[in-house]
Amino acid sequence: MKIALMDSGIGLLAAAAAVRRLRPDADLVLSSDPDGMPWGPRTTEDLTARALAVAEAAAAHRPDALIVACNTASVHALPALRARLEPGIPVIGTVPAIKPAAAGGGPVAIWATPATTGSPYQRGLIEQFASDVAVTEVPCPGLADAVQYADEKAIDETIAAAAALTPPDVRAVVLGCTHYELVAERIRAAVQQPQLPPLVLHGSAGAVAAQALRRTGERPGAAPVTGAAAPGLTVLLSGREEQLPREALTYAEGRMLAAVSPAL
Repeated sequence: MKIALMDSGIGLLAAAAAVRRLRPDADLVLSSDPDGMPWGPRTTEDLTARALAVAEAAAAHRPDALIVACNTASVHALPALRARLEPGIPVIGTVPAIKPAAAGGGPVAIWATPATTGSPYQRGLIEQFASDVAVTEVPCPGLADAVQYADEKAIDETIAAAAALTPPDVRAVVLGCTHYELVAERIRAAVQQPQLPPLVLHGSAGAVAAQALRRTGERPGAAPVTGAAAPGLTVLLSGREEQLPREALTYAEGRMLAAVSPAL
């Protein structure tokens, strides 16, 4: 089987690693847009055009499903992506994990990009799934860019700034941008209060990986057949076939993908 993932940058690594853990035999196609990122400040029309181009580059490799591993693209471009690719290729969007976070009780903090924080989309999810839970929306300016470029100093500074806006009694943090999942443990360390129970972090990578398998009718757990070729990894950067970016290898997810997937 072959699963494609798309994002503006390396935020797709968390979902790609989740797919690889569920299906070690799956070939992966990672399609991103370094020439056009960040997508957040773009108009809906411009963002949708770029998302379609990234999706079509992935679709040319004939995947069994496409994961839109980007909250911003899922909010603004998911209908257009589905209209273009389905039913031939199932398209799975990424939704912030507000529902499971609220189900565990509050208080809850939602870390997201400034464009997403306070948006009608996020507010709608809060009203639908977390109306009876104390929720704090925490904007995280610069964090996604810091993660994208593996800027250690900027990661520390932006996490610290967001942690300062997070109430100390929160029990769960929703990671409302796929880039944030790559530094989840650093977020945990910044927010965790020593006198409180362990903080629960809610990302979307595992859920979208599982949904991709469901949409393709596949089951988790298959392993490569002994003697078979290792599962492939195709990396597309604004449509160009390349290696994983150097920055991707600074994260455990990127190193895991590179270690078990020779580039095609």
